[in-house]
Amino acid sequence: MTAVAKDDYLRIEKLELGPFGTNAYIIVCQQTADSVLIDTPADARTILERLKGTHPRYILLTHNHGDHLGAFSEVRRELDVPVAAHASDRLPSPPDILLNDGDVLSFGNIKLEVLHTPGHTPGSLCFKTGGYLISGDIIFPGGPGKTMSPDSFKQIVESITGKIFALPDDTVIYPGHGDATVLKKEKEEFAVFSSRPHAAGLCGDVLWLSS
Repeated sequence: MTAVAKDDYLRIEKLELGPFGTNAYIIVCQQTADSVLIDTPADARTILERLKGTHPRYILLTHNHGDHLGAFSEVRRELDVPVAAHASDRLPSPPDILLNDGDVLSFGNIKLEVLHTPGHTPGSLCFKTGGYLISGDIIFPGGPGKTMSPDSFKQIVESITGKIFALPDDTVIYPGHGDATVLKKEKEEFAVFSSRPHAAGLCGDVLWLSS
């Protein structure tokens, strides 16, 4: 567990869990101690322990891949708070709230904006508050999330360029695996990628500077 961001209004903590090093994030309102949990990769006990001292209000899911859901059922049962996700991604049990692009969730004095960013999965979501973006597996340092077809790759690029790249350059991105990045760097590297020709069937694990 690592505190990756902290200011007068919020604290963001990252927990790297499970065999694939999947990140869960806890966002805490500094004034009220209300919190949200984003993703449930594994090790429910660790997640629940870290939430002690806060007032959990939601479980939010970026997408429905198994490495983000390993502790879902146990955490949901123990917390007994609303689960929110996009309708296009099927979960082990239905969410309480179906999220759409542009929705806003409030907890304490914090507001989270919902971005629907399909491509990695049809229902992939990102969550933005202030200058911070929790991006799930949509964008990482150096490239997009893995895609399984050329159509999905086209879709994830559209999600990134149309929604994420519209955010301020100094936005800090916290992805579903690995370390954070800054939007300006990703836009610069994507500009290099988009200046070069690419095979029509490009998909899979793509890097902006070497694919």
